[in-house]
Amino acid sequence: MHTTVFYAAAVWMTVLLAVAVVLCLRARTALSRVLALDMLTLILVALLVLLAETKRVPYFLDAALALALFSFAATIAATRYLAERRLFS
Repeated sequence: MHTTVFYAAAVWMTVLLAVAVVLCLRARTALSRVLALDMLTLILVALLVLLAETKRVPYFLDAALALALFSFAATIAATRYLAERRLFS
């Protein structure tokens, strides 16, 4: 049962990853591209967590946490730049 759930989750996240890539490439505005990239990194974080649970390697969790933090900072910086055309006040 555990392997069936893992493979179903891996396939589903791979499909979501492909949809996010297509959405990122076909986005018309810069803001929708930023949101698509944020969604893409969120799916990658979920895949890293799933891989960490499967392989029993804690380094993947560290990578997932670092990717989530960098993604959050990049999303905030990109949206602030798009809103005000400057990063810092």
